[in-house]
Amino acid sequence: MSTDSPAGVDLRADGSQYTRVRQLPKPTASGKLTLAASNGKTLHPCTGGVLVGAHRSGVHGHVPVDPAGRVLGGLHLPQQLPPRPGQAGRSIVELTAELDDECGALVTNGLLPADLVTRNRQVAEAALRPWTPAFTHGDLQIAHVFVDGDEVTGIIDWSEAGQGDALHDLATFTLGHEEHLDDVITGYGYGYGYGIDIDVIHAWWSLRSLLSVRWLTEHGFDPFAPGCEVDVLRSRM
Repeated sequence: MSTDSPAGVDLRADGSQYTRVRQLPKPTASGKLTLAASNGKTLHPCTGGVLVGAHRSGVHGHVPVDPAGRVLGGLHLPQQLPPRPGQAGRSIVELTAELDDECGALVTNGLLPADLVTRNRQVAEAALRPWTPAFTHGDLQIAHVFVDGDEVTGIIDWSEAGQGDALHDLATFTLGHEEHLDDVITGYGYGYGYGIDIDVIHAWWSLRSLLSVRWLTEHGFDPFAPGCEVDVLRSRM
């Protein structure tokens, strides 16, 4: 079943299929910040001035941040929800237990100093609250966003989609680049008009980073690289 949102996003309610994004309104203000990506390709980051994971890929180009925010706003509009929770919709009890275990492991294994973990565990608490269910992607890294010129044309990898906290998607998309958050929120407000609690976005940044550092280290990635997860955690000190 497909739902057509006012922001121009064709959504499948079960979250299992490719989502096509039609042409979006262009930003009217001049001088909007842009992200790095290739025309007609996935929105991969490159070094300097992009949103996330600059050390993990390197295809270059551009897409305006404001339209990307509008896509998110359209995605989270009230609509028929899939029956199952997604990655962004895990229970508070389950998420709290995993977070506490992971914080303990980070300190015990000497991966991160105790004060850094303790501070970010405090920040992360704000994400562990009731939320209004929305249709969420669940892993909205910018590498999962396709662009053509200045337009977002599609989003891939819906394996973790389902009911969830809309601010989880917003935080994932902006992880590591706080300087772009205001522009993403500006576009987001056009489509959804949702009351955005910045403290909750900060909390998801801390929570996601705490849960990722050990996995990334064990699988050959470098969360200590500039702009990545450990820098995100340090920014909350």
